[in-house]
Amino acid sequence: MKRFFKPIEKDGSFKKPNLSSSSSPSPSPSPSKKKEETDGSEKAAAEEVEPSKFLTWNANSLLLRIKNNWPEFSSFVGSLDPDVIAIQEVRMPAAGSKGAPKNPGEIKDDTNISRGEKQTLMRALSSPPFEGYRVWWSLSDTKYGGTALLVKKHMQPLKVYFNLDRKASKHEADGRVILAEFDSFYLLNTYVPNNGWKEEENSFIRRRKWDKRILEFVLQLSDKPLIWCGDLNVSHQEIDVSHPDFFSNAKLNGYIPPNKEDCGQPGFTLAERQRFTTILSRGKLIDVYRFLHKEQDKESGFSWSGHPIGKHRGKKMRIDYFIVSEQLKNWIVSCDIHGHGIELKGFYGSDHCPVSLVLSPKT
Repeated sequence: MKRFFKPIEKDGSFKKPNLSSSSSPSPSPSPSKKKEETDGSEKAAAEEVEPSKFLTWNANSLLLRIKNNWPEFSSFVGSLDPDVIAIQEVRMPAAGSKGAPKNPGEIKDDTNISRGEKQTLMRALSSPPFEGYRVWWSLSDTKYGGTALLVKKHMQPLKVYFNLDRKASKHEADGRVILAEFDSFYLLNTYVPNNGWKEEENSFIRRRKWDKRILEFVLQLSDKPLIWCGDLNVSHQEIDVSHPDFFSNAKLNGYIPPNKEDCGQPGFTLAERQRFTTILSRGKLIDVYRFLHKEQDKESGFSWSGHPIGKHRGKKMRIDYFIVSEQLKNWIVSCDIHGHGIELKGFYGSDHCPVSLVLSPKT
């Protein structure tokens, strides 16, 4: 693996490169040689710049966040200055007229309403601090699901796929995947299907198939390490929910699934948690937040929160993650959840708050 990250020193800091010049000056190169060396160094620098600071957020409708919460979120992004922003639940429909094939990589704009909504969204993404990013979309046919990936323009990936099979033109159903290949790693942004409550509604089957495909994907991805982020719709351990008994015994309209492993709040069933354990262990993957934060943080340790009014008030789950290959373990600097409190400070109108990852940059 070509190393684009510098491992953390033992004391937790990383050294700055020595910028001082040599005491014995070198002979001046000829103009042509100097230009050649300059061009070469600029090209090498451009090739070597890769993202080291990442942000993931389930926006729960990007258009609504732009209309209602954009100044606050823009200020947050400007302060954090991430190299990559992964967004889930964009909830913008794919381009294509009614009854015609859709283009999941483009936003619908063939009606007055859709055209206005697209203009609102693109204006927001053309304003500071977002104007310095290029954006990729993977969208559903309707205002459901969908993902977006924003990458700083001077840190562009080699390739971008929209499926787990790494096929050129295919998009996953509901726009659930964006996979970006960089020179030294893959970055996977996913909006994982919710497990649902009832076996007969096929949601259990859909989630089982997804987990099987993700396991196959991580096992086959051997050429470069992986950074996997997004709304993974699972709370791995009891420490990852605020009220384990509440979520373990949750029911929808009194319904109890036939298999005990499928009982409870979607995202906290025993079956989902066991499959997630298998994905992490067999894929040699690290849950970065839990790797760094061994103890439960009841104030800021959860990325999803129930509605502040009703029975879910104060009930929280950690279902948004950064997962990395074990090869990147020594490059981890920080992983933070940026929302807290019953009143959902730092959630910016969504029911999810942003989560960030910092790796030590290449020097």
